[in-house]
Amino acid sequence: MNNYVTGAAIRRLREEKGLTQEELANRLSVSGKAVSKWETGQGFPDVSLLEPIAGALGISVIELISGEDIRNRNRAFNMAKCRFYVCPVCGNVITSAGETLISCCGVTLPPLEPEAPEGEHRISIEVVEDEYYVTLAHPMEREHYVSFLAAVTDNGVGIVKLYPEGGCEARFKTSRVQRLFAYCNRHGLFSVKI
Repeated sequence: MNNYVTGAAIRRLREEKGLTQEELANRLSVSGKAVSKWETGQGFPDVSLLEPIAGALGISVIELISGEDIRNRNRAFNMAKCRFYVCPVCGNVITSAGETLISCCGVTLPPLEPEAPEGEHRISIEVVEDEYYVTLAHPMEREHYVSFLAAVTDNGVGIVKLYPEGGCEARFKTSRVQRLFAYCNRHGLFSVKI
């Protein structure tokens, strides 16, 4: 296993910070031999050191644990890369404007992959004055419902949270809308381009 918790990654990050093994060891109150063992794969850091190691190396604990380098190489804001995440524990709806690592309630969330809508997930759109009136002919039952509808524009996201036994409808201003999304708690994310 060669990730941020062991091996070459700790060495690379330490060197990027301009730290010697001894300097990193002093920051963590461990011996230089311990750091050397981690970097050569002859040992593993104790779990109680994860937060101090992450802090000393300038990364998050989630990055340290996941072993993924999550550095924002594209600093430009691009809503075409918008991603949705839904926590299976608490139902939180989280969005990002690109690749990221999202965690909620102790669970790492994968980005939802939108599908083309069909059947009860077909997204109906009607223009009413300066708004899109969005509806789905989807059951809104306690165990099976559309959790949210969303409109992604070139400069933001609008989300309308829906609840079981309520209506499956929302209104979004037509200005700048590029895509509409609907999330079914059983079948996932559906999307239509405007």
